[in-house]
Amino acid sequence: MFAPVTTAASWLYRGAFEIFERPMLAIQKMTGAQRIAWVFLFPNLLIFSLFTFLPIILNFFYATTGSDRILLSERPYVGAENFASLLACENYLDPNSCGRDIFWRAVHNTGWFVVLQVGFMILFSLVTALVLNRDIPFRGFFRSVFFYPVLLSPVVVALIWKWILQRYGVLNATLEGWGFPVVNWLVEADWAFFWIVFVSIWAHMGFYTLILLAGLQAIPSDVYEAAEMDGASKWRVFSKITMPLLMPTMVVVIVLSLIRAVQAFDEIFVLTGGGPGSATLLVLQFIYETGFAFRPQLFGLAAAASLLMAAVLLVLTLLQLAATRKQAEG
Repeated sequence: MFAPVTTAASWLYRGAFEIFERPMLAIQKMTGAQRIAWVFLFPNLLIFSLFTFLPIILNFFYATTGSDRILLSERPYVGAENFASLLACENYLDPNSCGRDIFWRAVHNTGWFVVLQVGFMILFSLVTALVLNRDIPFRGFFRSVFFYPVLLSPVVVALIWKWILQRYGVLNATLEGWGFPVVNWLVEADWAFFWIVFVSIWAHMGFYTLILLAGLQAIPSDVYEAAEMDGASKWRVFSKITMPLLMPTMVVVIVLSLIRAVQAFDEIFVLTGGGPGSATLLVLQFIYETGFAFRPQLFGLAAAASLLMAAVLLVLTLLQLAATRKQAEG
């Protein structure tokens, strides 16, 4: 009963296979067996070039041209004027002495954000990974709990915390119920900056905890057994065994977290919008607002700022590649 259907399906499958096989054999004869892989890679490379390399090239053109016109043919060449405008500063530690003070406030905010966010996140991730690497009850459950925020969209994370931190939010309602005064968490500058750091750590800590946990589990157990037989203290085991063997993984985590922190945008833009004032304005938001949100739209200035930021990211990426290569060789 099923034999004719099976035979027809087999014939159709063989026919479809032969339709694709003949042109692929012809292409393989023209390119050779060693180059046939490029044929399969070509569509992806074409899309990647169209949406990645071409915008980068256009960015260089915009960075060296002026006016608020979007067409390159209508934009006069200004050379390095946009870069000079961004870098014009009497004292780089004082944004008020800079021609583009908002840009340098964003740079200072980004610097503090990177130092605090990366420093505390790595500390918390390491402590969490050490705890989760131990034989504790419900270890699998806690591992999934710490990783769960990573699965959420940055916009969803920001909206959740904005609901908690707003003037009549959950946190203020709880504090008021306990007799504490209500605080405008996202309106006061110091508190707003604290919360963007906290929310960013909460949202991304699970990813780095997972990497560090994998690094801890890669350490041979017989090393710890030998240290226990020698009567080494827990601190000595941690400082002389765990940290040295975990350091290659730690370097990768540090560089990855630095790259992510420099590019922070989504959660902060939704949570505070860069405010109050410019208290939580970071470089990526400055680029977005300069090129798209504000009028006139200064595409050249935004492009120049993005290239300066790209230079920083390139350095961090090279550090990551060097650390990864060193880990692979070690």
